[in-house]
Amino acid sequence: MRRALEVAADAPAGDVPIGAVVYDAAGVELAAAANEREATGDPTAHAEVLALRRAAARVGEWRLTGCTLVVTLEPCTMCAGALVLARVDTLVFGAWDPKAGAVGSLWDVVRDRRLNHRPDVYPDVLADECGALLRGFFGR
Repeated sequence: MRRALEVAADAPAGDVPIGAVVYDAAGVELAAAANEREATGDPTAHAEVLALRRAAARVGEWRLTGCTLVVTLEPCTMCAGALVLARVDTLVFGAWDPKAGAVGSLWDVVRDRRLNHRPDVYPDVLADECGALLRGFFGR
């Protein structure tokens, strides 16, 4: 999570500082990304989606079986769906997102029994630090 916080802190100016990192089964970093919605004008440029895309490009396929996604904020429905579809084995996240979270706050996409893949989930990792970064951004 410390690496994801570093990535979040380097988000482009004007973008919400959320960081995501994908690790392979051996713990090797495959990809990292911060939000780039404002920088690129792309509504899908969430940190998680960008990190998943980059990790898939690095391994040469869309299946990220055995991988872990670490992200500073609870994923939204789009990002939760993307990590399920990518077959990510483990999700680690920091702060909860009561307004848009889809891993237990508003919805629970990643644990939906109707889907063909359900990652292990570890919430609240460095949640205070992750939340402080976001509160600082929105406080400005």
